[in-house]
Amino acid sequence: MNNFNHYYDSETTRRVVSVIVINEHNVLSRIVGLFSARGYNIDSLTVSPIVGTEYSRMTIVTTGDKRVIDQIVKQLNKLIPVLRVNEHLNVIEKETVLIKIPIDQPLSEIEVIARAYNGHIQHVTENAIVISATDAPSRIANLTNIMNKFKPLEVVRSGVVAMER
Repeated sequence: MNNFNHYYDSETTRRVVSVIVINEHNVLSRIVGLFSARGYNIDSLTVSPIVGTEYSRMTIVTTGDKRVIDQIVKQLNKLIPVLRVNEHLNVIEKETVLIKIPIDQPLSEIEVIARAYNGHIQHVTENAIVISATDAPSRIANLTNIMNKFKPLEVVRSGVVAMER
């Protein structure tokens, strides 16, 4: 039994943590500083104000073993502007990507691929096609890998937003 617990504790997992903070200057840098000072990686970070309040919601995606994740949650709870920290296990996650592709690439093929990832052509100019897609982060990663064959001029990913089911 002890070996199982050791294995479970040392298994690296991906976690989504939401942090409700007072919307004031320097909060983001303090939270990022907490992660960097301890050598923890942030895979994705999105921040937005909570409408009608003085608070913001940060959605942080990080990886680590159970001990590291527990330590991150404890340290976040100690920060003064932090009101609440939620470690989510059962969430709906979405990410958006914008991809700009040269106009000389096959438009119909690009459109078919984009639609397969809940995407659409957003804009066409003399020089480029811009598509957007919103889907699960792993699917957005797949889409960006597939679109590399069309020699994208620019790729911009939004970061993960998540909500408990």
